[in-house]
Amino acid sequence: MRRRALLGAALLAAPALAQAAPKVVVIGGGFGGATAARALHRLGVSVTLVERDATYLSCPFSNAVIAGLREMEAQRFGYDGLRREGIAVVVQAARTVEERRVVLADGATLPFDRLVMAPGIALHPDAIPGLDTEAMPHAWRAGPQTLLLRRQLEAMEDGGLVVLSAPANPYRCPPGPYERASLIAHYLKTHKPRSKLILLDAKDAFSKQRLFEEAWAALYPGLLEWVPLSSGGKVVEVDAAARVVRTEFGEHQAAVANIIPPQSAGRIAQAAGLTDRSGWCAVDPVSFESRLRPGIHLIGDAIIAGAMPKSAFAANAQARVCAEAVAALLRGEAPAPPKLINTCYSLLEPGYGISIAGVYQPKDGLLADVPGAGGVSKPGAPTAVRAAEAGYAEDWFRTVTADAFG
Repeated sequence: MRRRALLGAALLAAPALAQAAPKVVVIGGGFGGATAARALHRLGVSVTLVERDATYLSCPFSNAVIAGLREMEAQRFGYDGLRREGIAVVVQAARTVEERRVVLADGATLPFDRLVMAPGIALHPDAIPGLDTEAMPHAWRAGPQTLLLRRQLEAMEDGGLVVLSAPANPYRCPPGPYERASLIAHYLKTHKPRSKLILLDAKDAFSKQRLFEEAWAALYPGLLEWVPLSSGGKVVEVDAAARVVRTEFGEHQAAVANIIPPQSAGRIAQAAGLTDRSGWCAVDPVSFESRLRPGIHLIGDAIIAGAMPKSAFAANAQARVCAEAVAALLRGEAPAPPKLINTCYSLLEPGYGISIAGVYQPKDGLLADVPGAGGVSKPGAPTAVRAAEAGYAEDWFRTVTADAFG
């Protein structure tokens, strides 16, 4: 009798075991990864988020921290909101990805049926001979470098030269160096008016260029100078100890130097064999599945996204589309072709904002602009319009951080 009862219980349990919920692991707890974890959970998928740090420091609005307009604590977000929803959060670095399992830094493993990665970027200061990022901070990840650059600006004597360099494409946040130049110029104008900023650029054109140049002429005449590639804007070498920045056309003696180095997909993506010769991750634009390793999906700054730029807004949008695609694939269904939206706001001084927006859809294996959609802020707009855009930027930041972190 007891044997028959045990056998019956085993037979009843067998279908439940066979139908155990598929497991998804998400690596990276930024705007892309945290949003993906929450979206997957709300779709009924069992998900574990793996993130190296206990709190996340936001890059959007960190330029305002550098300029003394915002404190770092306003950039800090935790994962308690995800935990309250029932999402497992593992605060540990992912070391590598093996077949259907993530290997953590302590050697423990997490099995998965599908993996979503938002690995962010790796910075390559070694690509610029002589660069020491403690003497010449990049501040391209929010955190200690952000505050280091702010302290250097505060300690600089009035009349000093600030040299900022923008890298060649592609890199995280295309308008970011130009917003940073604007806000540092605002700091100099307000606190050290005899100083000057030179923006060295490894490109001859950049995002929202007409709008930036219009604002610079009005707000910072004689204070901010942009040097394009064709006029000697590419940094080829630095002497970090002496704060000398050299280009193909000459050199600049800086009091403060902010050198933003070349970038690639984050190191975990490289370790997992997900990057191609470009250093970035090729993905299917419908499902965001890796073209190199099936079953692994990538979103955010690390991917080759065609016309869609690398931004927090883009990572958030990609995360929600990717979550829907992963859920569909786990059900044995084909994901629907998406349309994605991106808007990049830039603050040029307090109360002065500009933006660029785009709509994207899959085409020829990449994400392409939807013709006639999107656009940029209108040149020559009155101050009330610029103030409204600055307000929209603040509203977006509150919305996206709530969407990602709760």
